[in-house]
Amino acid sequence: MEQAVYFHNNQGEKLAGTLHRPEQPSDAGIILGHCFTCSRHTSVLRDIARHLNGKGITTLRFDFSGNGQSEGDFAQTSYTKHIREMKAAADFLAGQGVVRFGLAGHSMGAAIAMLAASVIRDVRAVCTLAGRLGGSDATKLFTREQMARLEKTGTVSFTSRGRNLALSENFFSDLRRYNLPETVAECKVPLLVVHGDRDEIIPAENARQAKTLNPATELVIIPGADHMFMNPEHRAQIAKRVAGWFERHMA
Repeated sequence: MEQAVYFHNNQGEKLAGTLHRPEQPSDAGIILGHCFTCSRHTSVLRDIARHLNGKGITTLRFDFSGNGQSEGDFAQTSYTKHIREMKAAADFLAGQGVVRFGLAGHSMGAAIAMLAASVIRDVRAVCTLAGRLGGSDATKLFTREQMARLEKTGTVSFTSRGRNLALSENFFSDLRRYNLPETVAECKVPLLVVHGDRDEIIPAENARQAKTLNPATELVIIPGADHMFMNPEHRAQIAKRVAGWFERHMA
């Protein structure tokens, strides 16, 4: 069963989610985080959630603040804020009887899942999808002119998915607080890294670097898959693989 749910972050902003409840109550729960400027309705997250539900695992996909149906100003986006929001999602699931957690995320959501694993109690496994894990520079997503304007005005403006958006210097200074390669290397729980070999945003080399940093990582490269996993056949393959992997590691 899929149900619209709401909970709050530590700033009192209401976050929107979709809760997938299996027929039989489950004390295992997976939290799914979406990509930069996206929402919980990203196709790959929806498909994974439904496969997990079919495995009898409670799953929550939610909108980070400033995205989708959640409250909040996108300009206040930061990794720290979103990590706290993933923790708020775990607290919400705990209120639904979940005591064992798995985290997964797509693109930026993958980084948030990796970083949130250390602040959420009893995380059993983490899965990343098209994540920037190998230390590549996120500022390369913006043009030289945009970064120059950021330095001059403290704000960078851009358009994404039909929205006119802006980020402050705080996003970039906050990002510099985190060392994702180090986080990957020190990950002690099972880690599944999924990436397409035709990812036009974050090259698959990032995923291969994660395997080098943490040899215990299970690495899955999807031939022909792009950053958003637009091909339904790729998504079906990923959803089946991810759901089966979580089923094994959440037992």
